[in-house]
Amino acid sequence: MTEHTDLLLPGTLWDRIRERTDRALGTGALQPIPTECEVVLDEGIDFQVRIAPSLDQKIAEMRAQREKEAAGERFDPFARPEPDLYLGSLTPSHYALLNKFPVLEHHLLIVTWGYEDQQSLLTHPDFTAVDVVLSEIDGLVFYNAGPTAGASQPHKHLQLVPLPLSDGEGRLPVDALLEPERLPENPTRVARLPFPHAACRVDFRSQTSEQLEKVFYELRRELGIWYEDTPYNLLATRHWMMLVPRARERFEGLMINALGFAGGFLVRNRDDLEQLRRIGPMRVLRGVSE
Repeated sequence: MTEHTDLLLPGTLWDRIRERTDRALGTGALQPIPTECEVVLDEGIDFQVRIAPSLDQKIAEMRAQREKEAAGERFDPFARPEPDLYLGSLTPSHYALLNKFPVLEHHLLIVTWGYEDQQSLLTHPDFTAVDVVLSEIDGLVFYNAGPTAGASQPHKHLQLVPLPLSDGEGRLPVDALLEPERLPENPTRVARLPFPHAACRVDFRSQTSEQLEKVFYELRRELGIWYEDTPYNLLATRHWMMLVPRARERFEGLMINALGFAGGFLVRNRDDLEQLRRIGPMRVLRGVSE
């Protein structure tokens, strides 16, 4: 398998995702995490909170992997992608892979062919691959830059989940405050979002990958994010892009990745759900980003 012989043809990605999902469910390669979904209203956002009792096992596996890496034993599941989950090359530098343990249906990984560190800054090839994916799938692309930002693997990968996140009316919970149609083209802070961030309007249908990389640079400049080892979350749709600096992985025991800033939380059990209700999702987001 090489990045030169299996480039996905334009317009085929969505059909390939559905076909490969059906096959991988049949073989057991795809192992969705069962959840229950509840809504927690906070500061004008209907946060979607998914309760996953089996999440403890995945967290334990992540800790074990980090301990092995600290001891010098690195295992890279993206070095040789699992065939039943592999979709094909998006570009010469990136390939598409189904998330083996998805919480949301058709959860896609956008992975670099060569090893790059997950805590590195996004580059022009990354935005070229994102441009390919968003041109075919109306979704949310997000990036967890390092463990502090919620990354579970050290090999560089972005992620995409199709929109809407649920069967409700809104595309993304955060859109209720972000108001993408009113965002300027230059980075700004949205007054109604109380955590540190910078956001702006984009148009993936007309902007080139070079222009999108420049938008990312302007967002970083707004927040002072310059170095490879700086943790952050990037979120992007066809209509807006937002960057959030990260200070810690957890707040009051609740682990957060980029999806939290879009309005989606994943908790282990109902005790965690009640703790989230008590603290408030917005306070949790501030707690991991300030």
